[in-house]
Amino acid sequence: MTAPIRENLSGLDLRAEIDRLRKERNAVILAHYYQKPEIQDLADFVGDSLELSRKAAETDADVIAFCGVKFMAETAKILSPEKIVVLPDMDAGCSLEDSCPPEQFKRFREAHPDHIALTYINCSTEVKALSDIIVTSSSAETIISQIPPEQKIIFGPDRHLGGYMNRKFGRDMLLWPGVCIVHEAFSETELLKLKAQYPDAPVAAHPECPPHIVDHSDYVGSTSGILQFAKSFDGDTLIVATEPHIIHQMQLAMPDKNFIGAPGADGNCSCNICPYMALNTMEKLYLALRDLTPRIEMDEELRLGAKRSLDRMLEMASGTVGKGDLGRPA
Repeated sequence: MTAPIRENLSGLDLRAEIDRLRKERNAVILAHYYQKPEIQDLADFVGDSLELSRKAAETDADVIAFCGVKFMAETAKILSPEKIVVLPDMDAGCSLEDSCPPEQFKRFREAHPDHIALTYINCSTEVKALSDIIVTSSSAETIISQIPPEQKIIFGPDRHLGGYMNRKFGRDMLLWPGVCIVHEAFSETELLKLKAQYPDAPVAAHPECPPHIVDHSDYVGSTSGILQFAKSFDGDTLIVATEPHIIHQMQLAMPDKNFIGAPGADGNCSCNICPYMALNTMEKLYLALRDLTPRIEMDEELRLGAKRSLDRMLEMASGTVGKGDLGRPA
């Protein structure tokens, strides 16, 4: 197989070219908190996955350039089908999505017909279409609190987030066995060493972390929630147990505070950096805007199926669904 020809872009002012193409294409550039700082700095919006998709849907942009991972760009397309959605690198996937193949999830659902499926947004469009309600790390508590205790629930694909919700609400949700490779990499031993070194520093952790990290944390929440906690905590040092590129936003907002990424197994590995997010680069963003590819495309019936579970989440997160309406969507 012949290797693809790579363009030499070394002579280009990529920032200037991206700005030019952004205007020419009437494009909006979205960057997740886990993107490299140089991409965050040029984005129109920086945030978590659903927040970014909703912001893009509210703009009059013709093109969405989503610097994140594939399921995030797909969510943007689900909510904005009339817009062109490009992802700088189509190989930017997600270990949680990979852990939950649609055909296996379908069989799992069929084996438990008395369960509704609460599914974390970190999954494929096909799995979203097989689900009843999508949740995010910021909306999961609000949504689970509205579901009657007697209603049986499948929660996937993140067993750590689902387990955290089980413990918090005293539920017994049936958990799909997926994990995030980034949050799974944090070391309890190294975290305890860091806490001993900075005894007054709180720990903020994402609920995708395993229990041995969450149990040592002072705050547990979504990426947006962790950022808000960083802005409000008393003290000058915070230990952050999530993908460390979010620290860039913390340093921009609070340059006088000290933010330390929670360590991996040997105390200084880069295993807590998401390898999928790292696939997006300035060069690939430029080419995506120039060529309008790689482009997210999907079947309309599939899109509408996935949108139903997303709409359900948005309704429940806003409190507009009554408790009598919590059965499986039609």
